[in-house]
Amino acid sequence: MEIGIDSFASAMYGDNNTLSSVDAMEQLLQRIEFADQVGLDVFGIGEHHKKEFLDSATAVILSAAAARTKNIRLASAVSVLSAADPVRVYQSFATLDLISKGRAEIVVGRGSSIEAYPLFGFNLNDYDKLFSEKLDLLLQIRDNEFVSWEGKFRPAINNLPVYPRALQKKMPIWLGVGGTPESFIRAGSLGLPLMVAVIGGQTHRFKPLIDLYREAGKAAGYKPEELKVGLHSPGYVGATTESAVADYYPGYSELWTKLGYERGWPPVTKGKFDGLIDDLGVLIVGSPERAAEKILRHREALGGVDRFTFQMDNAGLTHKQLMGAIELIGTKLIPLIKKG
Repeated sequence: MEIGIDSFASAMYGDNNTLSSVDAMEQLLQRIEFADQVGLDVFGIGEHHKKEFLDSATAVILSAAAARTKNIRLASAVSVLSAADPVRVYQSFATLDLISKGRAEIVVGRGSSIEAYPLFGFNLNDYDKLFSEKLDLLLQIRDNEFVSWEGKFRPAINNLPVYPRALQKKMPIWLGVGGTPESFIRAGSLGLPLMVAVIGGQTHRFKPLIDLYREAGKAAGYKPEELKVGLHSPGYVGATTESAVADYYPGYSELWTKLGYERGWPPVTKGKFDGLIDDLGVLIVGSPERAAEKILRHREALGGVDRFTFQMDNAGLTHKQLMGAIELIGTKLIPLIKKG
């Protein structure tokens, strides 16, 4: 199983949230570089268009990271494809693939944060239709140098080439999903690797949806080994489970309560948090041993997981704390996962 980190390039952490955007970006690049050095497999950058995040130009950040790393794979997490031009998405990540010498990946989704739609002039009523059409175009561009294509939301392309071409012959394109059954079926039908964002509740509840993915893939003629499953969850690794909880809970409670207010969720309580960090809960917060145990349990419960990524910078943690967590993941947690 591959282990990595997803970041939203948060500009909100630090003492009293006074960190400048310049310093926040530099520290993010330092964390990616350090993750590469200690052996993490992948680092993903999300896409938001909000003041508190610096990740609106994902491929630019990843390209800067590519110049400072050697082995770690560099991915979006996720690219909001519905509000983007697939030609430019492919070109940006193909360029990243060249800079990184073949380490680029794209995770595409419709976006749970919807601010990109009005910003780029798209109608939320077309939420799924936009994604379906643009995913079709992106896959055609990925697989063909010359493209002929026609759709509703973008001008047609008549036998035109798209350059540059990625170094990888078939640059990985993952489908990022939440909890919509149709999304799991779509990923399986297309034979695309699946990245499941699990941010609340109990992870094993996604097993029926992942089964739908695998069944759809089998029906479409794909082999089981071609149908990869990734899991993205909030979490944090500390020297001990007690210290990890003490570090993580205050910022998690503050930020997720704020997000809940925006989306209609109830506020975070300590009791609810304790349920999320128990054996079946989604949050991977604890010592390397505790975190490895939960990840392996999740893998078994879901019938196999090929990649797990932590979302850590959404809880007000400092750069020093995040660097410490990365070191523990690389030096202690990953060896435990490999043994398991």
